[in-house]
Amino acid sequence: MISPKELLPYTKDMTLLFAEDHTELRVNTTEILKNFFKNVDSVSDGEQALELYEAALNRGDAYDLVLTDIKMPKMDGVELTQKIYEQNPMQIVIVLSAHDDSQYLLPLINLGIEQFLKKPIDFQELLKVLLKTAKKIHQPIKEETVYVEIDLGDNFSYNKEKKTLSEGKENIYLTKYEILFLELITQQLGKIYSNQDIVNYFTTLDEKIDPQNIRKLVSKLRKKLPDESLESIYGVGYRMLSIG
Repeated sequence: MISPKELLPYTKDMTLLFAEDHTELRVNTTEILKNFFKNVDSVSDGEQALELYEAALNRGDAYDLVLTDIKMPKMDGVELTQKIYEQNPMQIVIVLSAHDDSQYLLPLINLGIEQFLKKPIDFQELLKVLLKTAKKIHQPIKEETVYVEIDLGDNFSYNKEKKTLSEGKENIYLTKYEILFLELITQQLGKIYSNQDIVNYFTTLDEKIDPQNIRKLVSKLRKKLPDESLESIYGVGYRMLSIG
């Protein structure tokens, strides 16, 4: 269980922009957030949020964090996030997602959103997501890591240069399509790739794969990989996880 005292050292000097059209939720959550952040600006729709964001950006005082609902009047959270990223690709955004918002998740993931909070908001989950995000903001910027040998756990590894999967010193046979799939899904570890992403990637290589056959491909490949290294996100896509 995360203590509020654990979060405060990371967030006490940060500013946050909060967009949520449900009045009671916005007011109550804003009061909670004010206990942790130096300043919290809350608005009821995406247009207001974008106006405040652009004004802060023009002052050279961009918000450290943006928290936005998906469904809002005038401008929804997807469009708001897209417009924010057009002006500031490094902006950290957390999205509030209700159960019936699943159709919006993939566009947001493709925009680069990493953190989602389920509605209704659980206090412990809120602290967990804020702590993880605040720690990321405080980390020094590092050069992008180029993964050649990916540690998949349980003594398994995938070598992107040689295109080989191995368990210890023993190589594991991969089919052509399994190699192509691994090449795509290891381009950015942790990123979710949809069926359409996979089809498009194969097409660029002059290969064809039926979306209905992707699940079969993943099922066979998963048998060659350690447990939980290849994750299926129901209704969204697949991602590769690394312990290295």
